Amino acid sequence: MKKVAFYTLGCKVNQYETEAMIEIFEKNGYEHVKTNDFADIYVINTCTVTHMSDRKSRQYIRRMKKINPKAIIAVVGCYSQVSPEEILDIEEVNLVMGTNDRKNIVAEIEKITCEDKASTVDDIMKVKEFEDINISHTDDKTRAFLKIQDGCDRFCTYCIIPYARGRVRSKPIEKIVSEVETLAKSGYKEVVLTGIHVASYGKDINSEKVGLLDVIRKVSEVECIERIRMSSVEPILFTDEFIEEIKNNKKLCPHYHLSLQSGCDDTLKRMNRRYTASEYKKIVEKLRESIDDVSITTDVIVGFPDESDEEFEQTYKFLSDIKLSQMHIFKYSKRKGTKASQMENQISPEIKQLRSEKLLELNKRNFSDFISKFIGREMDVLFEQEVAENVYEGLTSNYIRVLAKSESKINGEIKKVKIISKKDDFLQGNLV
Repeated sequence: MKKVAFYTLGCKVNQYETEAMIEIFEKNGYEHVKTNDFADIYVINTCTVTHMSDRKSRQYIRRMKKINPKAIIAVVGCYSQVSPEEILDIEEVNLVMGTNDRKNIVAEIEKITCEDKASTVDDIMKVKEFEDINISHTDDKTRAFLKIQDGCDRFCTYCIIPYARGRVRSKPIEKIVSEVETLAKSGYKEVVLTGIHVASYGKDINSEKVGLLDVIRKVSEVECIERIRMSSVEPILFTDEFIEEIKNNKKLCPHYHLSLQSGCDDTLKRMNRRYTASEYKKIVEKLRESIDDVSITTDVIVGFPDESDEEFEQTYKFLSDIKLSQMHIFKYSKRKGTKASQMENQISPEIKQLRSEKLLELNKRNFSDFISKFIGREMDVLFEQEVAENVYEGLTSNYIRVLAKSESKINGEIKKVKIISKKDDFLQGNLV
């Protein structure tokens, strides 16, 4: 039996697609082994959001070949899609595939040897159908990522992803439900609805007049699924109608990742983001008014071209005022082919670093304040893994990590926990 190993960079969509490819290999008689094990085939599923992710992809390509010099090295994903020639020029690489042809990966690999070079990458902008790959299980035994959508039509000026993923394509709703039912039968309690631009779900199938709310409704009807979570969405998704419906859905987790990027309207305009800071704030306020214990997290980019000290301070003040529960801070990374890469007044790495550190410190305080509010409360926790002897780690519905002791195994179970203290980024408690 031949062995295959994967290394995955990037987002939840990439994680889902790796799980789907693993199942394709297993159905074709291959054994899946760990990343650093000896294997006949190594697949690197790449990300290209930043220069750092490109660099990591190249590092792992070379590292895998050292484990087995006679292995076939296949490189797939976003970096492959936008720079196929660059990757094929790497000596160790045998096969380059993009972001829409993963279902054929075994067939393509079986055509070549470790001495060959081949590429299947085509124009992603011509692709109009959602790629039909699925999962029935994942390495995580408690919650499963479920890709319901691919592609993005927004073309933010800093972002290369539309060129890596193409136009919006949506998974038919009946196939989503079928996949969720399979996952439920496999014992999963939580599904995470993910995609490249989840808020655009259904845009390409308007004749059926379906949207993200329809997906949430249908998935909520699946027995044994106790939690539904959404991945990152744009704030403008949260209309009054949307909020009114989700606040009454007991399965939908009160945790929303609303991508912000900047708290300054001038910067948002240069980014081609389609909302203002005040609109974002109003949506946050409505969610907090409507949903108990809601957790709102976000992404912020510092050092975007022409971001002045005054613009950054506007962002800092905005984030200080609204006190989101958690922020992911990114230093702007220049990506060839995007409008922002051609803009004047690119910001120095030193200034980006200082601004990043300032926001990271703010985030640390905000997150500490948010989770501290739950000390003394009872919370439902989905336990995921044993991290020490009789000590288990899990997640609340509003995405707080909790540690609790248990003499019996509680992996995959939702238990009520009385929160007694905070330690670093965790809450600690006792089973009730």
